[in-house]
Amino acid sequence: GGSMPHLLAPHLCSFSEINWELVHFFYCDERLVPLDSEDSNHHCYQELLYSKINIPSSNIHTVNTTLSLEDSAADYQKQLLSFFGTANGYPRFDLLLLGMGPDGHTCSLFPDHKLLYYEDYVVAPISDSPKPPPQRVTLTLPVINKAAKVVFMVTGSDKAHALKSVHQSPNPGPSVPCSLIHPVYGELIWIVDKAAASLLNT
Repeated sequence: GGSMPHLLAPHLCSFSEINWELVHFFYCDERLVPLDSEDSNHHCYQELLYSKINIPSSNIHTVNTTLSLEDSAADYQKQLLSFFGTANGYPRFDLLLLGMGPDGHTCSLFPDHKLLYYEDYVVAPISDSPKPPPQRVTLTLPVINKAAKVVFMVTGSDKAHALKSVHQSPNPGPSVPCSLIHPVYGELIWIVDKAAASLLNT
Protein backbone atom coordinates (compact mmCIF):
# COMPACT_ATOMS: atom_id res chain seq x y z
CA GLY A 1 0.00 0.00 0.00
CA GLY A 2 0.99 3.64 0.35
CA SER A 3 3.56 4.78 -2.19
CA MET A 4 4.89 1.27 -2.86
CA PRO A 5 2.82 0.55 -6.01
CA HIS A 6 3.85 3.87 -7.54
CA LEU A 7 7.53 3.16 -6.84
CA LEU A 8 7.45 -0.46 -7.89
CA ALA A 9 5.03 -0.88 -10.77
CA PRO A 10 6.84 1.14 -13.48
CA HIS A 11 10.01 -0.89 -12.97
CA LEU A 12 8.26 -4.26 -12.91
CA CYS A 13 6.39 -3.41 -16.08
CA SER A 14 9.68 -2.69 -17.84
CA PHE A 15 11.13 -6.16 -17.25
CA SER A 16 10.07 -7.97 -20.41
CA GLU A 17 12.09 -11.06 -19.49
CA ILE A 18 9.93 -11.93 -16.46
CA ASN A 19 7.72 -14.98 -16.93
CA TRP A 20 4.69 -13.80 -14.98
CA GLU A 21 3.18 -17.27 -15.01
CA LEU A 22 5.81 -18.19 -12.42
CA VAL A 23 5.13 -15.21 -10.15
CA HIS A 24 2.46 -15.02 -7.47
CA PHE A 25 1.37 -11.83 -5.72
CA PHE A 26 0.02 -11.73 -2.17
CA TYR A 27 -0.90 -8.79 0.03
CA CYS A 28 0.84 -8.02 3.31
CA ASP A 29 -2.25 -6.11 4.32
CA GLU A 30 -5.52 -4.93 2.83
CA ARG A 31 -8.22 -2.48 3.80
CA LEU A 32 -11.72 -3.89 4.26
CA VAL A 33 -13.19 -1.96 1.34
CA PRO A 34 -14.43 -3.10 -2.09
CA LEU A 35 -11.54 -4.24 -4.27
CA ASP A 36 -12.38 -1.55 -6.82
CA SER A 37 -12.22 1.19 -4.17
CA GLU A 38 -9.54 3.85 -4.38
CA ASP A 39 -8.59 2.82 -0.81
CA SER A 40 -7.90 -0.79 -1.84
CA ASN A 41 -4.30 -1.92 -2.19
CA HIS A 42 -5.43 -4.40 -4.81
CA HIS A 43 -7.11 -1.67 -6.86
CA CYS A 44 -3.88 0.32 -6.92
CA TYR A 45 -1.83 -2.64 -8.12
CA GLN A 46 -4.52 -3.58 -10.64
CA GLU A 47 -4.39 -0.13 -12.18
CA LEU A 48 -0.61 0.33 -12.12
CA LEU A 49 0.72 -3.19 -12.62
CA TYR A 50 -1.56 -6.16 -13.28
CA SER A 51 -3.41 -4.46 -16.13
CA LYS A 52 -0.09 -3.83 -17.88
CA ILE A 53 1.51 -7.29 -17.63
CA ASN A 54 0.52 -10.74 -18.81
CA ILE A 55 -0.14 -12.42 -15.48
CA PRO A 56 -2.79 -15.11 -14.88
CA SER A 57 -5.56 -13.90 -12.58
CA SER A 58 -5.06 -17.05 -10.52
CA ASN A 59 -1.59 -15.77 -9.59
CA ILE A 60 -3.05 -12.72 -7.86
CA HIS A 61 -4.20 -13.71 -4.40
CA THR A 62 -6.70 -11.16 -3.16
CA VAL A 63 -8.39 -10.71 0.20
CA ASN A 64 -12.14 -11.37 0.14
CA THR A 65 -13.30 -8.02 1.47
CA THR A 66 -17.00 -8.87 1.04
CA LEU A 67 -16.83 -10.95 4.23
CA SER A 68 -16.90 -9.68 7.79
CA LEU A 69 -13.57 -8.47 9.17
CA GLU A 70 -12.87 -11.63 11.16
CA ASP A 71 -14.02 -13.92 8.33
CA SER A 72 -11.96 -11.98 5.80
CA ALA A 73 -8.79 -12.49 7.86
CA ALA A 74 -9.58 -16.16 8.46
CA ASP A 75 -10.29 -16.73 4.76
CA TYR A 76 -7.01 -15.13 3.68
CA GLN A 77 -5.11 -17.13 6.27
CA LYS A 78 -6.73 -20.26 4.84
CA GLN A 79 -5.66 -19.20 1.34
CA LEU A 80 -2.05 -18.73 2.41
CA LEU A 81 -1.84 -22.00 4.30
CA SER A 82 -3.41 -23.83 1.37
CA PHE A 83 -0.86 -22.36 -1.05
CA PHE A 84 2.26 -22.67 1.10
CA GLY A 85 1.33 -25.70 3.17
CA THR A 86 1.20 -26.01 6.93
CA ALA A 87 4.19 -28.21 7.68
CA ASN A 88 6.27 -25.38 9.10
CA GLY A 89 3.53 -23.50 10.91
CA TYR A 90 3.89 -20.17 9.11
CA PRO A 91 4.02 -19.56 5.35
CA ARG A 92 7.49 -18.75 4.03
CA PHE A 93 7.41 -16.05 1.40
CA ASP A 94 10.29 -15.79 -1.06
CA LEU A 95 10.13 -12.00 -0.91
CA LEU A 96 8.17 -9.43 1.06
CA LEU A 97 8.27 -5.81 -0.12
CA LEU A 98 7.38 -3.50 2.74
CA GLY A 99 6.98 0.21 3.28
CA MET A 100 7.23 2.21 6.48
CA GLY A 101 4.92 4.92 7.77
CA PRO A 102 6.11 8.11 9.50
CA ASP A 103 5.17 6.46 12.82
CA GLY A 104 7.31 3.40 12.07
CA HIS A 105 4.42 1.09 11.21
CA THR A 106 4.50 -1.47 8.43
CA CYS A 107 1.67 -3.50 6.90
CA SER A 108 -1.17 -2.73 9.34
CA LEU A 109 1.03 -3.28 12.39
CA PHE A 110 0.89 -0.01 14.29
CA PRO A 111 2.92 1.29 17.26
CA ASP A 112 2.20 -0.46 20.57
CA HIS A 113 -0.81 -2.29 19.11
CA LYS A 114 -1.82 -5.67 20.52
CA LEU A 115 -1.40 -7.26 17.06
CA LEU A 116 2.35 -6.99 17.52
CA TYR A 117 2.09 -9.78 20.07
CA TYR A 118 -0.06 -12.17 18.02
CA GLU A 119 1.76 -15.46 17.49
CA ASP A 120 -1.12 -17.82 16.72
CA TYR A 121 -2.26 -16.01 13.57
CA VAL A 122 -0.92 -15.89 10.04
CA VAL A 123 -3.38 -13.14 9.10
CA ALA A 124 -4.98 -10.99 11.79
CA PRO A 125 -7.93 -8.59 11.72
CA ILE A 126 -7.59 -5.03 12.98
CA SER A 127 -10.69 -2.94 13.65
CA ASP A 128 -9.07 0.16 15.17
CA SER A 129 -6.40 1.22 12.72
CA PRO A 130 -5.19 4.74 13.59
CA LYS A 131 -5.11 5.38 9.84
CA PRO A 132 -8.38 5.25 7.90
CA PRO A 133 -10.07 3.06 6.99
CA PRO A 134 -10.10 1.45 10.46
CA GLN A 135 -10.88 -2.13 9.40
CA ARG A 136 -8.04 -4.09 7.79
CA VAL A 137 -6.37 -7.48 7.67
CA THR A 138 -2.61 -7.88 7.99
CA LEU A 139 0.17 -10.42 8.08
CA THR A 140 1.54 -10.92 11.58
CA LEU A 141 5.12 -10.42 12.74
CA PRO A 142 6.01 -14.14 12.90
CA VAL A 143 5.01 -14.53 9.24
CA ILE A 144 7.05 -11.53 8.15
CA ASN A 145 10.06 -12.78 10.09
CA LYS A 146 9.75 -16.20 8.44
CA ALA A 147 10.28 -14.75 4.94
CA ALA A 148 13.38 -15.63 2.92
CA LYS A 149 13.93 -11.97 2.07
CA VAL A 150 12.35 -8.75 3.35
CA VAL A 151 12.99 -5.51 1.49
CA PHE A 152 11.92 -2.15 2.90
CA MET A 153 11.49 0.72 0.45
CA VAL A 154 11.35 4.04 2.29
CA THR A 155 11.21 7.52 0.78
CA GLY A 156 10.58 11.03 2.04
CA SER A 157 11.72 13.28 4.87
CA ASP A 158 8.58 12.47 6.86
CA LYS A 159 10.07 9.00 7.46
CA ALA A 160 13.44 10.29 8.71
CA HIS A 161 12.71 10.21 12.45
CA ALA A 162 11.21 6.72 12.30
CA LEU A 163 14.11 5.43 10.20
CA LYS A 164 16.58 6.83 12.72
CA SER A 165 14.67 5.12 15.54
CA VAL A 166 14.80 1.78 13.72
CA HIS A 167 18.53 1.89 13.02
CA GLN A 168 20.08 4.04 15.74
CA SER A 169 17.89 3.90 18.84
CA PRO A 170 19.02 1.36 21.47
CA ASN A 171 15.74 -0.54 21.69
CA PRO A 172 12.68 1.13 20.12
CA GLY A 173 10.64 -2.08 20.41
CA PRO A 174 6.86 -2.07 19.83
CA SER A 175 6.76 1.73 19.67
CA VAL A 176 8.44 1.40 16.25
CA PRO A 177 7.05 -1.80 14.67
CA CYS A 178 9.56 -1.84 11.81
CA SER A 179 12.32 -2.36 14.37
CA LEU A 180 10.78 -5.76 15.15
CA ILE A 181 11.38 -7.08 11.64
CA HIS A 182 14.32 -9.48 11.77
CA PRO A 183 13.95 -12.46 9.41
CA VAL A 184 14.98 -15.54 11.39
CA TYR A 185 16.43 -17.46 8.46
CA GLY A 186 16.32 -14.76 5.85
CA GLU A 187 17.77 -11.49 4.62
CA LEU A 188 16.70 -7.94 5.49
CA ILE A 189 17.42 -5.11 3.05
CA TRP A 190 16.62 -1.40 3.41
CA ILE A 191 16.38 0.78 0.30
CA VAL A 192 16.00 4.43 1.31
CA ASP A 193 16.34 7.79 -0.40
CA LYS A 194 18.43 10.71 0.84
CA ALA A 195 15.46 12.47 2.41
CA ALA A 196 14.47 9.46 4.49
CA ALA A 197 18.11 8.88 5.52
CA SER A 198 18.79 12.54 6.34
CA LEU A 199 18.95 11.99 10.12
CA LEU A 200 21.10 8.86 10.09
CA ASN A 201 24.62 9.12 11.44
CA THR A 202 27.11 7.94 8.84
